Amino acid sequence: MAILSLMLFVVAGAGTPGPNNTIVMASGAAYGFKRTLPAILGVNVGFPSMVLLVGIGLGQALEQWPVILDVLRPIGILYLLWLAFKIATGPTDLQLKQEAKPPGFVQMALFQFVNPKAWTLSVAALSTFTGFWDSFLAEVAVIALVALCFGAPFTVAWTLLGVGAGKVISQPKHMLIFNVVMAALLVVSVVPAMIDTWESLPL
Repeated sequence: MAILSLMLFVVAGAGTPGPNNTIVMASGAAYGFKRTLPAILGVNVGFPSMVLLVGIGLGQALEQWPVILDVLRPIGILYLLWLAFKIATGPTDLQLKQEAKPPGFVQMALFQFVNPKAWTLSVAALSTFTGFWDSFLAEVAVIALVALCFGAPFTVAWTLLGVGAGKVISQPKHMLIFNVVMAALLVVSVVPAMIDTWESLPL
């Protein structure tokens, strides 16, 4: 296994815009870093866990029953669109921010299993960076560990970027614009999955 190549792969996947980063950035802007911390932990526990489960056994089930992904994909799309709506209509003043609830640990951990980008990255990593050692399970464990170690800093960085934006935005109308832009980015991130889902429908 080329560890350096795996690290670069994880950095590229975790550092680029996607549903996870957009959600924590929007949460950081609206609720601050401390209240977004459970969401950060959820992402960085959920994705490595997904890699482990897919590598250990879920991957075989998906090979036998590919319809599972056909069911999970639209669920993920609908959930992302719901999150985009929640972000677009999120709180814009201090009082409402204190009363509202940001995404939680369990919510974001489970979200990885319907996140189209997470599925793409996990399957790509397992198919590209395994088969080099005698122990397949050891390779899967290393991939999950690298995902945790190199993915978490980027989740934190995107959150801090949102926190910084939230401090700069002082007026509710500006916060509303920011929320709408974040929601639009989240919708754009799910477009490829929507296209794949549409093309897979029996016509």
